[in-house]
Amino acid sequence: MKIIPTVVLGVSRNPERFANQAVKALINYGHPVYAVGKEDFIWDGTEVHSTWDKVFDVHTVTIYLRPELQKVHQEKILSIKPQRIIFNPGTFNPQLAEAALEAGIEVLEECTLVMLSSGQF
Repeated sequence: MKIIPTVVLGVSRNPERFANQAVKALINYGHPVYAVGKEDFIWDGTEVHSTWDKVFDVHTVTIYLRPELQKVHQEKILSIKPQRIIFNPGTFNPQLAEAALEAGIEVLEECTLVMLSSGQF
C-alpha cells in the first residue's frame, strides 16, 4: 500500500464530523495526517493545528470546509503544492479548483471516506 501524507482541513472537537472520521480512517489505513482546525487541541490522540507552519511534503489536501471558509487557507494550500486536492461533498470551490488546476494540482470532487473504503485513495 502506498503511504499518502494528507492534510485534513476542517477538523473540529465534534467526533461526529466527517473530517474527524476521515482523520481516524486515514490513520487506520496507515497514512500520515496533519489535521487542521480553527484552534489547537488534541482529538482522539491526534494533534489538531490552527496553523500550517509544519506542513511541507504533502500528497493530498482533503477539504471539509464550506467554500467561504476556505479563502483564508487557499494561499497555503497552493503554496505546499500537493499532488491533489479532494473536495468532499458540499465543499467544492470553483476559484480554488481553478487555481489548483492552473498550478498542475489534480482536483477531485469525491468523498475521502468512500475513496478509502473502496481502495481508490
